[in-house]
Amino acid sequence: MSNSTVVGKKIKSIREAKNISVNELSERSGLNVVQIESIEESENLPSLAPLIKIARALGVRLGTFLDDNDELGPAINRKDTQKESIRFSGGSVSDRTHMEYFSLAGNKSGRHIEPFLIDVQPNEDKKFILSAHEGEEFIYVLEGEIEIYYGKEVYVLQQGDSIFYDSIVEHQVHAKEDQAAKILAVVYAPF
Repeated sequence: MSNSTVVGKKIKSIREAKNISVNELSERSGLNVVQIESIEESENLPSLAPLIKIARALGVRLGTFLDDNDELGPAINRKDTQKESIRFSGGSVSDRTHMEYFSLAGNKSGRHIEPFLIDVQPNEDKKFILSAHEGEEFIYVLEGEIEIYYGKEVYVLQQGDSIFYDSIVEHQVHAKEDQAAKILAVVYAPF
Protein backbone atom coordinates (compact mmCIF):
# COMPACT_ATOMS: atom_id res chain seq x y z
CA MET A 1 0.00 0.00 0.00
CA SER A 2 1.48 3.38 -0.99
CA ASN A 3 1.97 6.28 1.41
CA SER A 4 -0.64 8.36 -0.41
CA THR A 5 -3.16 5.51 0.04
CA VAL A 6 -2.41 5.22 3.77
CA VAL A 7 -2.60 8.98 4.35
CA GLY A 8 -5.78 9.37 2.27
CA LYS A 9 -7.53 6.53 4.10
CA LYS A 10 -6.52 7.88 7.51
CA ILE A 11 -7.79 11.36 6.70
CA LYS A 12 -11.11 10.00 5.45
CA SER A 13 -11.44 7.66 8.44
CA ILE A 14 -10.77 10.43 10.97
CA ARG A 15 -13.10 12.84 9.15
CA GLU A 16 -15.91 10.28 9.10
CA ALA A 17 -15.31 9.23 12.72
CA LYS A 18 -15.68 12.88 13.75
CA ASN A 19 -18.80 13.18 11.58
CA ILE A 20 -17.31 15.99 9.51
CA SER A 21 -18.40 16.37 5.90
CA VAL A 22 -15.95 17.09 3.09
CA ASN A 23 -17.57 20.53 2.72
CA GLU A 24 -17.08 21.26 6.43
CA LEU A 25 -13.46 20.11 6.28
CA SER A 26 -13.01 22.39 3.28
CA GLU A 27 -14.35 25.36 5.24
CA ARG A 28 -12.26 24.58 8.31
CA SER A 29 -9.03 23.98 6.42
CA GLY A 30 -9.31 26.57 3.68
CA LEU A 31 -8.71 23.88 1.05
CA ASN A 32 -11.16 23.28 -1.77
CA VAL A 33 -13.43 20.23 -1.84
CA VAL A 34 -11.81 18.79 -4.97
CA GLN A 35 -8.36 18.87 -3.33
CA ILE A 36 -9.63 17.13 -0.19
CA GLU A 37 -11.42 14.46 -2.22
CA SER A 38 -8.27 13.93 -4.30
CA ILE A 39 -6.22 13.42 -1.14
CA GLU A 40 -8.78 11.07 0.41
CA GLU A 41 -9.02 9.04 -2.78
CA SER A 42 -5.22 8.73 -2.73
CA GLU A 43 -4.72 10.43 -6.08
CA ASN A 44 -1.76 12.34 -4.65
CA LEU A 45 0.09 12.99 -1.42
CA PRO A 46 0.12 16.77 -1.11
CA SER A 47 2.89 18.94 0.24
CA LEU A 48 3.10 19.37 4.01
CA ALA A 49 1.15 22.66 4.04
CA PRO A 50 -2.25 21.15 3.05
CA LEU A 51 -1.69 18.16 5.35
CA ILE A 52 -1.02 20.51 8.27
CA LYS A 53 -4.20 22.47 7.49
CA ILE A 54 -6.22 19.23 7.39
CA ALA A 55 -4.65 18.01 10.65
CA ARG A 56 -5.54 21.28 12.39
CA ALA A 57 -9.08 21.24 10.98
CA LEU A 58 -9.54 17.68 12.26
CA GLY A 59 -7.90 18.44 15.63
CA VAL A 60 -5.13 15.86 15.24
CA ARG A 61 -1.35 15.91 14.97
CA LEU A 62 0.27 15.87 11.54
CA GLY A 63 1.98 12.65 12.60
CA THR A 64 -1.42 10.96 12.92
CA PHE A 65 -1.48 10.65 9.13
CA LEU A 66 2.04 9.19 9.00
CA ASP A 67 1.89 6.88 12.04
CA ASP A 68 1.60 3.18 11.62
CA ASN A 69 1.24 2.13 15.26
CA ASP A 70 0.70 3.35 18.80
CA GLU A 71 4.17 2.98 20.32
CA LEU A 72 4.45 5.22 23.38
CA GLY A 73 8.11 4.51 24.15
CA PRO A 74 11.08 5.93 22.27
CA ALA A 75 11.39 5.61 18.50
CA ILE A 76 14.70 4.08 17.51
CA ASN A 77 16.02 3.92 13.96
CA ARG A 78 19.05 1.77 13.21
CA LYS A 79 21.39 2.95 10.46
CA ASP A 80 21.31 -0.41 8.69
CA THR A 81 17.51 -0.63 8.56
CA GLN A 82 15.98 0.60 5.31
CA LYS A 83 12.91 2.75 5.84
CA GLU A 84 10.16 3.31 3.29
CA SER A 85 10.29 6.80 1.87
CA ILE A 86 7.51 9.34 1.46
CA ARG A 87 7.19 11.74 -1.47
CA PHE A 88 4.92 14.73 -0.97
CA SER A 89 3.48 16.57 -3.95
CA GLY A 90 1.12 19.39 -4.64
CA GLY A 91 -0.57 17.51 -7.45
CA SER A 92 0.82 20.02 -9.94
CA VAL A 93 3.45 19.94 -12.65
CA SER A 94 5.99 21.17 -10.09
CA ASP A 95 5.53 18.28 -7.66
CA ARG A 96 8.09 17.96 -4.90
CA THR A 97 9.25 14.63 -6.28
CA HIS A 98 12.84 15.85 -6.01
CA MET A 99 12.65 15.26 -2.25
CA GLU A 100 12.43 11.80 -0.71
CA TYR A 101 11.45 11.84 2.99
CA PHE A 102 12.40 9.12 5.48
CA SER A 103 10.44 9.48 8.72
CA LEU A 104 12.54 9.03 11.85
CA ALA A 105 9.59 8.77 14.23
CA GLY A 106 6.80 7.06 12.28
CA ASN A 107 6.40 4.43 14.99
CA LYS A 108 6.11 6.98 17.82
CA SER A 109 2.59 8.03 18.67
CA GLY A 110 1.73 11.29 20.41
CA ARG A 111 4.61 13.23 18.91
CA HIS A 112 4.45 16.94 18.13
CA ILE A 113 7.47 17.16 15.85
CA GLU A 114 8.24 15.31 12.63
CA PRO A 115 11.91 14.45 12.13
CA PHE A 116 12.92 13.39 8.62
CA LEU A 117 16.05 12.45 6.73
CA ILE A 118 15.51 13.87 3.25
CA ASP A 119 17.35 12.99 0.07
CA VAL A 120 17.17 16.08 -2.13
CA GLN A 121 17.72 15.37 -5.82
CA PRO A 122 18.56 18.05 -8.38
CA ASN A 123 15.39 19.55 -9.81
CA GLU A 124 15.30 20.37 -13.51
CA ASP A 125 12.27 22.64 -13.08
CA LYS A 126 13.58 25.99 -11.80
CA LYS A 127 10.07 27.41 -11.24
CA PHE A 128 9.91 26.77 -7.52
CA ILE A 129 6.54 26.93 -5.77
CA LEU A 130 6.78 28.30 -2.25
CA SER A 131 4.52 27.02 0.51
CA ALA A 132 3.64 28.19 4.00
CA HIS A 133 2.05 26.55 7.03
CA GLU A 134 1.89 27.11 10.76
CA GLY A 135 4.83 25.94 12.77
CA GLU A 136 8.59 25.90 12.65
CA GLU A 137 11.27 23.98 10.76
CA PHE A 138 14.87 23.13 11.49
CA ILE A 139 17.17 21.90 8.71
CA TYR A 140 20.72 20.61 9.06
CA VAL A 141 22.71 19.83 5.90
CA LEU A 142 24.37 16.42 6.11
CA GLU A 143 25.72 16.25 2.54
CA GLY A 144 25.93 18.61 -0.43
CA GLU A 145 24.45 22.09 -0.68
CA ILE A 146 20.87 23.29 -0.57
CA GLU A 147 19.21 26.54 -1.46
CA ILE A 148 16.27 27.84 0.55
CA TYR A 149 13.85 30.47 -0.66
CA TYR A 150 12.45 32.12 2.47
CA GLY A 151 10.17 35.09 1.94
CA LYS A 152 12.13 37.43 -0.31
CA GLU A 153 15.52 36.02 0.71
CA VAL A 154 17.59 33.15 -0.68
CA TYR A 155 19.95 31.22 1.60
CA VAL A 156 22.62 28.74 0.51
CA LEU A 157 23.58 26.14 3.09
CA GLN A 158 26.53 23.77 2.86
CA GLN A 159 27.37 20.58 4.71
CA GLY A 160 27.37 21.35 8.45
CA ASP A 161 25.16 24.46 8.12
CA SER A 162 21.70 24.69 9.62
CA ILE A 163 18.68 26.96 9.55
CA PHE A 164 15.69 27.35 11.86
CA TYR A 165 12.69 29.32 10.62
CA ASP A 166 9.02 30.08 11.07
CA SER A 167 7.23 28.10 8.38
CA ILE A 168 4.36 30.59 8.20
CA VAL A 169 6.68 32.55 5.89
CA GLU A 170 6.57 31.17 2.34
CA HIS A 171 9.54 28.90 1.73
CA GLN A 172 10.97 26.23 -0.56
CA VAL A 173 13.97 23.93 -0.24
CA HIS A 174 15.91 22.44 -3.15
CA ALA A 175 19.35 21.14 -4.07
CA LYS A 176 21.85 23.79 -5.15
CA GLU A 177 22.53 23.60 -8.89
CA ASP A 178 22.89 20.06 -10.22
CA GLN A 179 24.08 18.18 -7.14
CA ALA A 180 22.17 15.94 -4.75
CA ALA A 181 22.06 16.70 -1.03
CA LYS A 182 20.94 15.04 2.19
CA ILE A 183 19.36 16.94 5.07
CA LEU A 184 17.95 16.33 8.50
CA ALA A 185 14.69 18.26 8.83
CA VAL A 186 12.52 18.63 11.92
CA VAL A 187 9.04 20.05 11.39
CA TYR A 188 6.87 21.31 14.24
CA ALA A 189 3.24 21.91 13.39
CA PRO A 190 0.95 22.93 16.24
CA PHE A 191 -2.59 21.60 16.27
